[in-house]
Amino acid sequence: MANRQERIASIIRKNVTEIIQFEIRDPHLGFVSIPEVRVSKDFSYADVYVSFINEADEKPSMEVLNKAKGYIRTELASKLDIRRVPEIRFKVDDGWKKEARIEEILKSTK
Repeated sequence: MANRQERIASIIRKNVTEIIQFEIRDPHLGFVSIPEVRVSKDFSYADVYVSFINEADEKPSMEVLNKAKGYIRTELASKLDIRRVPEIRFKVDDGWKKEARIEEILKSTK
């Protein structure tokens, strides 16, 4: 079961990345990277973690992505071969911020 979840998450990540990159034309959308997608066990939700190069782009870009959820899900449905396409929830991935903070602490202890 976990293998199927991982496979679906990988396919969703690839397709959502392509949809955002090539099909959404909005000047408020900054450079978006999708490092991870997590799919619920019943495949009803997909948490799409997004990160931004520029922190100033974070809020307007999240607004654009949340407004485009329906469009992204519709496009995703045409590309996936599953019965029910999961509802997409965008979440900010701040893993790189945590990593930088840890590195800063480690450097200060040396």
